[in-house]
Amino acid sequence: MGNNTPVTEFILTGLTEDSQFQLILFGIFSAVYAITLVGNLSMIMLIRISPSLHTPMYLFLTSLSFLDICYSSCVTPKFLSNLLKEKKIISYGGCLTQLYFYSLLATTECYLLAVMAYDRYVAICNPLLYFITMSQRKCVQLIAVAYIAGIINASIHTMAASRLSFCGPNLIKSFYCEGPPLFALSCSDISLNYLLVFVFVGFNLLTTSLTVLTSYTYILVTILKLHSAASRRKAFSTCTSHLMVITIFYGCLSFMYTRPSSRQNYHLDQVASVFYVVVTPMLNPLIYSMRNQEVRGAFRRLHQHCLLNPTLRT
Repeated sequence: MGNNTPVTEFILTGLTEDSQFQLILFGIFSAVYAITLVGNLSMIMLIRISPSLHTPMYLFLTSLSFLDICYSSCVTPKFLSNLLKEKKIISYGGCLTQLYFYSLLATTECYLLAVMAYDRYVAICNPLLYFITMSQRKCVQLIAVAYIAGIINASIHTMAASRLSFCGPNLIKSFYCEGPPLFALSCSDISLNYLLVFVFVGFNLLTTSLTVLTSYTYILVTILKLHSAASRRKAFSTCTSHLMVITIFYGCLSFMYTRPSSRQNYHLDQVASVFYVVVTPMLNPLIYSMRNQEVRGAFRRLHQHCLLNPTLRT
């Protein structure tokens, strides 16, 4: 391998080699990205200007919307630009940068969804102590823990990847720089990288999923003990949006990382990756705006306020 030239850039396979289909995909995913930005920014602004939404639950939702903007933006712009190019190139430094921020934001979102499940547990199972337990300081600390977990996970995997040597093929079988497809191109020992993925990703998924399952187990038991059907519906309605977001997020994650890869299901894996990385950040604000009564009520009040104040419309 001494005669091989070190790799300074990588080529991404993208989703298709058909130039006409790439233009169609560019139009579709440009719209998806625009909806993601507008939807999540609108959610952040609505929560900030609506006093009725100044509660711990919506502080976490603001953080989730901000994460979705960053999460989508670390992959989608490069993905869109590559759809217009014949050769989809990303530099070595750009690849490691994308790997770092993708790992950071994905891990942070896992922990934030777990924190939101704990928030719903406190709200339903200990409602009298909710605003004491979930004080603003406690909420900020929980959000900080989620980001710290993301930074630690991303730093470990990126530093391990930066120690690898790349001296052969430079074709990454994905539309963005992801760990396993990148490791597969290395001409050095990658056993440590896969061990780190197994340990840290496994720990993060196990910790967050157990938190979610435990929280919702207690929530379900508490709801079933309520005597009034109306009270049960009201309690459960506060969880439905979060449950839908969790189901989509962990469902896509499980589909991507628990199935064995092969040439036969390569395109299916790519579709799952697109849905997980590009589409899911668009769905979250739509789910909360359609399924959450408080968000819909705040939007109606804001709309009526704008209608009654002509200066706001102009």
